[in-house]
Amino acid sequence: MNRILNIVPVPVPPEALDAFAAQIPTSVVHPGFENVFVCARAGGTTLDSAYETTLADAFVLEAGCRAEEQGYAAVCVNSMSDSALAALRSRLTIPVVAPSQASMLLAGLLGKKFSVVTMWPQWHELYHKAAREHGLTAKLASVRDIGVPPNTAELLAGKEDFVFEALERQARAAIDEDGADVIILGSTTMHQSHAYLEKVLEVPVLNPGVVAYKMCELLVQTGLSHSKRAYPSPSLIQDELLSGAIAALSN
Repeated sequence: MNRILNIVPVPVPPEALDAFAAQIPTSVVHPGFENVFVCARAGGTTLDSAYETTLADAFVLEAGCRAEEQGYAAVCVNSMSDSALAALRSRLTIPVVAPSQASMLLAGLLGKKFSVVTMWPQWHELYHKAAREHGLTAKLASVRDIGVPPNTAELLAGKEDFVFEALERQARAAIDEDGADVIILGSTTMHQSHAYLEKVLEVPVLNPGVVAYKMCELLVQTGLSHSKRAYPSPSLIQDELLSGAIAALSN
């Protein structure tokens, strides 16, 4: 059994972790693979700033740095923040994938321009940063939001009627006004809207958590992983130092 470690970069209650896990239904999981969802044990809450994303980097690195020793076949960061992606690739030799990079690269395969439709303006920089780092700024048609703060405990539960229609309006504006021919959901917390948007929009709609997970499967099945020339391993591994420092911050 190939176990994939999915890391949610903010601490959430068990029922919320179940809601995150529900974004990857059993129907899309290839036989021989198993998903394990964990969350950062402390750190940010909504990743609304550079301060919070830096905290998330540290706690995601802690959560995933021993994944290879623990027998996981790959690590999937379950957030469009791509928290600790480069650091985990440096620490590990097993595949490490994150949604912003994976979804943007797939969007470039499926169309000429893509837009990200998200919850609130505080997340815009996450997508612009990812596009800059991966050389995709020219393909990013726009980032649009509906002005609704995210809820990492309830996700979109109870807000479907309002949120789904608002997301559809912004997605249509991205297509008609900005020239997008692919739409990417701006957060794994938005996965409950994917089926609705896929049905009402005429362009591909990417569910980022599923895209990143399936990329993990592909890499495991083909025996590929990130280049250690691009992400060299540290000469000195200090996982205990990281855990100790984070434990001290948590107390």
